[in-house]
Amino acid sequence: MVYSVYWLSGNHKHDHATMNRIAKRLLWTPVVWALTIASLLMFGTAKPPPPAPAITGAFAALDMSALPPIRRYRARDAAELSFRVYPAFGNQVAVLIHGSAGSSADMHPLARALQAANVTVLVPDLRGHGWNQPHGDIAYIGQLEDDLADFMDKEKPNYPGTRWTALGFSSGAAFTLRVAAQTPLGLAFDRYVVASPYLRYDAPSVRPAASGTNSKTSTSADRKSQSWAVASTGRIIALSILHRIGVHFWDGLPVVAFPVSARSDFVTQTYSWRLQQNFGAHNDYLNDIRRVSRPIEVFVGKSDELLDSEKLTLEFDSQRADIPVVVLPGMGHSDMVTNLKAIRVLVATIS
Repeated sequence: MVYSVYWLSGNHKHDHATMNRIAKRLLWTPVVWALTIASLLMFGTAKPPPPAPAITGAFAALDMSALPPIRRYRARDAAELSFRVYPAFGNQVAVLIHGSAGSSADMHPLARALQAANVTVLVPDLRGHGWNQPHGDIAYIGQLEDDLADFMDKEKPNYPGTRWTALGFSSGAAFTLRVAAQTPLGLAFDRYVVASPYLRYDAPSVRPAASGTNSKTSTSADRKSQSWAVASTGRIIALSILHRIGVHFWDGLPVVAFPVSARSDFVTQTYSWRLQQNFGAHNDYLNDIRRVSRPIEVFVGKSDELLDSEKLTLEFDSQRADIPVVVLPGMGHSDMVTNLKAIRVLVATIS
């Protein structure tokens, strides 16, 4: 009887119209979202960055005459990944991790100095870099750790009774921190050294011009900043949203560009979203600092073009007062692995 009165009153017409409007909105919502995501994926890109001679110049000037030949190891997916060996007869082994867009060749001066100090040095080209093809991409987030675990499983038995050190530079330093914070992989090394660690684009220690994003404000302290990478922010936002809902089809799209020569066969010009997410510390990089269970030392140049050494020191001190941060006067970002003064400090730390 109540239903009949409601129907006869004519209210059902108003209710029906309301339901139609709601239904249309519900139908259009996924369409709008899909168009927005598609637009960000297609057009949310950035222009390549300008040249960065303050960062790349030191590597371009390296003497590669004594560079060891490439060797290969087999990863769990059957990929044959490249690395170099600097043999010595001491009881120390150091694994060096290159920086973003770089390769094993970038670590040549440091590797040679360590070898002269009787430290055996192994320098892998991380997947997507150097003499590994294709450049700029991996299959999934976490594959770099899997590759390193496979590398250690293969190489560690060849050097019994030795002490193992992982040393990373720049983004490779942040990745080294990422590894040090994990179990069981982090326990494969006896100690860690990180040089010029680029922790994350929005870390306080990263100068605004070096963050890969556009900043409208700057201070006098930022005048020596150097733009190193340009991020496709719109595309990163879209891929991050898709990642949260389990869609990974477009994870291989490039999202970061570096100011490196397109004519070089062993530098990496762009990173895909999944490589950018993997090659560095975790998003909660402060938690990585807290979780390190092996001895670790941090080195940074006072004149670093990408990093503020004082803020970097505070980032580590705020989480772990027991982790020493050594600031080297007069040293820039790339100087930490190319300048003989900085190299001598790192060699003395390891050997």
